[in-house]
Amino acid sequence: MSLPSTRISVDDNAVKEGRRGGIYVALGSNSAFVDDSGQRLEGAGLFRSVLHVFKRAGFNTLRKSSLWLSPAWPDQTLNEFQNAVVELDSICDNAQVLMRFLLEIEDDFGRVRLEKNGSRTLDLDLIDFRGQVMEAEKDGDLILPHPRMHERSFVLSPLKEIAPEWGHPVMSNKVQELEPIAQKKWPATVLGEF
Repeated sequence: MSLPSTRISVDDNAVKEGRRGGIYVALGSNSAFVDDSGQRLEGAGLFRSVLHVFKRAGFNTLRKSSLWLSPAWPDQTLNEFQNAVVELDSICDNAQVLMRFLLEIEDDFGRVRLEKNGSRTLDLDLIDFRGQVMEAEKDGDLILPHPRMHERSFVLSPLKEIAPEWGHPVMSNKVQELEPIAQKKWPATVLGEF
């Protein structure tokens, strides 16, 4: 199988020495990706391939959650989603550069944006970038932390698994406070390792 060759660009002075971890990315998928050679990737295999792309681009995976399963939202007739959260380490110190990189990876893995909340081969959300708070100045701008993460058990449950002391940079709530509330509204269940 040939992995997508996306590379992160750091020519905009996004690199600074000495930063470690604190970058949390949520992974999700509810449909398979078929690569150029015809190999079908989904769930754990797809997520492992994404981690290889991260590594080739200079992002080391410090921690990864288990694989979680959650119903599609808001259209529950769609396939269930498989989800995970990873903590990354990188010398990249620019959340905008990382977000562009994540969008490129989604495209490389067959993501097509036909409808909001539709099925997708890969969904990569930047959940938190070292506690930075960013507000959108216009539509499409990156917002940090992710604006709906505190409502999503499929993000909070795997995040709690790998970073039980994580605190929301705006709301000041710990993940251990937010996760049970989200689980009651929209439960996610653990599937196992990936």
